[in-house]
Amino acid sequence: MTPAIHKRLGRELHQALNDCTVLAPLSQRHPEITLADAYAIQQQLMKLRLAAGERVIGKKIGVTSQAVMDMLGVFQPDFGWLTDAMVYNEGEAIPMSRLIQPKAEGEIAFVLRKTLKGPGVTVADVLAATEGVMACFEIVDSRIEDWKIRIQDTVADNASCGVFVLGDRLVDVRDVDLTTCGMVLEKNGEIVATGAGAAALGHPANAVAWLANTLGAHGTALEAGEVVLSGSLGAMVPVKTGDNLRVTIGGIGGCSVRFV
Repeated sequence: MTPAIHKRLGRELHQALNDCTVLAPLSQRHPEITLADAYAIQQQLMKLRLAAGERVIGKKIGVTSQAVMDMLGVFQPDFGWLTDAMVYNEGEAIPMSRLIQPKAEGEIAFVLRKTLKGPGVTVADVLAATEGVMACFEIVDSRIEDWKIRIQDTVADNASCGVFVLGDRLVDVRDVDLTTCGMVLEKNGEIVATGAGAAALGHPANAVAWLANTLGAHGTALEAGEVVLSGSLGAMVPVKTGDNLRVTIGGIGGCSVRFV
C-alpha cells in the first residue's frame, strides 16, 4: 500500500467517526494490507483528530486475551491512542448518539507518575512508574461494518476504541494482586461477564511493558501523567440506550456508566 492510500483510508475512518457511520472492512477492499499499513493508517487518522483539537492523554492495549487472539488469528496485542475527547468519569452518562455499535469491556487502568520508554521495560519498571490503578470501562466501537474485523481493520481504526470511563478510586499497585484480582461486570443488575487480572497477558503490567517496548522501538514513550488501559479482563458486552453497567475489580474498586 502507498502513503497516499494510507492517507485516504485515514480520512475515511475520520469521516466515519465524525458521522457515526460504518465502512466496508479495509481488509476486504485491500487484501494486501499489512499490520504496518494498518498502523500507518491509524497514524493518519490520529493526525486528523489532533488537528481538530483533540489532545493525547494516554494509550490503550487491545487483543490481550488468548480468545481474542484466536478470533483474529494473531499472536500479539495491538494498541491505540486515548484523547481528552474520549474520557468520561465515574457515573457519567454516555450519549449513544456519539457511538455506532458499542461494546463494554472491564479493564484495569494504569496512571503513570514516571515516563516509560523501551526497549527493555520490565514488569518491575511498570509497577515502579505507576502512580496507581483504577477500575475502568473501555467502550469499544468499530467504524467497520458489523464488526467484520481482522487485526488490520481494528488497528487502522485506532484499535476499535470508542470512549472510556475511569473509576473514582486510585489504588497503590503494592496494595493489590494484579494477577488474581477478580472482575465482575453487571448490566442492569445482572452479572454478564467475569474475569481476572491474569486475562491481560498473564498480568496487566505485562501488557503495559509490551506497549512501552513496542512504542519505544518507534521513538515514542508512555509519558508521565498518561492513562494506559491494560486490556479486557472478560468478554465484550454489547450495550444499548438505557443500559446501566457496573464493573467491580477485587482490591481496586468499581466503575459505573449509563447509556442515554
